[in-house]
Amino acid sequence: RVRKATRLFVMPKLSPNVTDVVTIAKAARDGGANALSLINTLVGLGVDANKRIPRISTVQAGLSGPAIKPVALRMVWQVHRALPKMPLVGLGGIMNATDATEFLLCGASAVQVGTANYVNPNVSMEIVKGLEQFCKKQKIRRVSQVTGKLRWKK
Repeated sequence: RVRKATRLFVMPKLSPNVTDVVTIAKAARDGGANALSLINTLVGLGVDANKRIPRISTVQAGLSGPAIKPVALRMVWQVHRALPKMPLVGLGGIMNATDATEFLLCGASAVQVGTANYVNPNVSMEIVKGLEQFCKKQKIRRVSQVTGKLRWKK
């Protein structure tokens, strides 16, 4: 429906709260998405054991930041393997250039930084510099050449 309503660039943000993210990614692609953003927050719950009540007024809430990075990396990797030509934006726990590089290696074409901006307002520029240093050290001409280059053996 979104694709039929607009000619604008469409990039849905996929939820990790599904059984099979690849099925959802394929449906989004088949529906006309130009790119995919992975992942949104994980649904979480906090409990105060002493008071025996939820720590969050809404009971459930979104978990984000470094805690979700392994899940986000796996989902980017899975979707990239299934849809290698689909541009992917990886997000979820990117705190530095190493984190960003890991997302690129798993198949992200670009990354998005969220939580880290609250800790360090300069983090995006530091990530750019770190990616430049990584490419120079690895003798890689363009960051785009890192996308999907995760190796299976050391």
